[in-house]
Amino acid sequence: MPNLLLMTDSYKAGHSRLYPPGMTRLYSYLESRGGIFPATNFFGLQYYLDRYLAGSVVTQADVDAAQAFWTAHFGRDDYFDAAAWRALVDRHEGRLPLRIKAVPEGTLVPTDNVLMTVENCDPAFPWLTNWFETLLLKVWYPTTVATQSGLIRVQIAAAYRRSGADPAGVDFACHDFGYRGVSSEETAEIGAASHLLSFNGTDTVAGIRMLAAYYDGGMSGFSIPATEHSIICAYGRDHEDAAFRHMLETFPTGTIACVSDSYDIFNAVSAIWGEELRDEVLARNGVLVVRPDSGDPMTVVPWVLDALWQRFGGSVNAAGYRVLNPHVRVIQGDAMDFSTIGPLYGRIVDLGWSAENLTVGSGGGLLQLVNRDTARFALKASEVTVNGVAYGTAKDPVTDQRKRSKEGRLKLVRTADGGWETLSAIDDADRFDAAPDELVTVFADGEVTRRWTLAEIRERVRG
Repeated sequence: MPNLLLMTDSYKAGHSRLYPPGMTRLYSYLESRGGIFPATNFFGLQYYLDRYLAGSVVTQADVDAAQAFWTAHFGRDDYFDAAAWRALVDRHEGRLPLRIKAVPEGTLVPTDNVLMTVENCDPAFPWLTNWFETLLLKVWYPTTVATQSGLIRVQIAAAYRRSGADPAGVDFACHDFGYRGVSSEETAEIGAASHLLSFNGTDTVAGIRMLAAYYDGGMSGFSIPATEHSIICAYGRDHEDAAFRHMLETFPTGTIACVSDSYDIFNAVSAIWGEELRDEVLARNGVLVVRPDSGDPMTVVPWVLDALWQRFGGSVNAAGYRVLNPHVRVIQGDAMDFSTIGPLYGRIVDLGWSAENLTVGSGGGLLQLVNRDTARFALKASEVTVNGVAYGTAKDPVTDQRKRSKEGRLKLVRTADGGWETLSAIDDADRFDAAPDELVTVFADGEVTRRWTLAEIRERVRG
């Protein structure tokens, strides 16, 4: 178990000594203050609670280690408040006297609304609330990736509807290729799990394992046999056809994918797949997915679709869009991210292709091309109790009104038109007291009190 006393920003190590004397409660909240999305899809808190905060998570040995570390780090022994942590271990057996409320995971909430609140349950430990800002604010990452993948799904689904494609195909239309492009194994776990709320295709197995362990996810992601460039190039430039043929012979049934741009994508599609191996492709009991992975996707993908149509034929669906012979499809795995996937689908549909002909794979752009400011996440204090008096508190920088924080105790409520609104007890106490809160207590005094399954979350995300 990691030492939670060392999992915070350095400057927080002494904050228990700096809050107002007589303070007994600190109440903070999380929100997305805007950014590039109009709303965020809240996800990932359960993972952090289960993995790091649930149970007896602080020991006297942790305090000893932290005291030695912080003393050496600051070069002084009067900043870290070891006595306060020893009291917590003695009084609560190392369990955290915190109450955390949050919107149900998988809920899409417009920005500038409260998503989570944190407060101390024991008046002796008000500083504990924001000690864990550093850990809890990391929920920005799974929420941001979940939001991004959810909006990618919306874009692809629109292309499917417009071109008369079977909407069931959307589940596998965006495949996660991001494992090698992320900064750590934990990033892979959390990011890939977030993507799997909206799609079922992934090669980042860490996300499947995370969902199984923390969200009762079972086998939540799927893949197919596929080549990479090392396989094709191992046969040599003059024997690319042998590599392709071996793939067909090794897997004579089912869906397979073959990277086809190792040398000349135009020759690979028109001459090798479309002529030399055409009969073998058509004889298979399955689908060959051709992967053009270089060049401008807006140009290359339509060319590949046209070339496959010329060699393998197809049909026109009821909406008037072309559908390739069911033995062949296309996957584009390069340069695909939130900004390019929608336009690529839009282009092929504009050209008369049904969206079902194409799958995209996204790597670093899916799991790594985000940061905390993508959706401008912040966790801020909004109420304190000092000497028995509770009052609202907020930052309000004159130089940047976008950073003005909320004040008072907060509720997330549904409006009459089905929308969302954040209420403050300070602004309208009567309405605040009467309104049902959509935030649910998920953690109290060291216990996770409400859990969500992947099935429940996917139902919220996908409708």
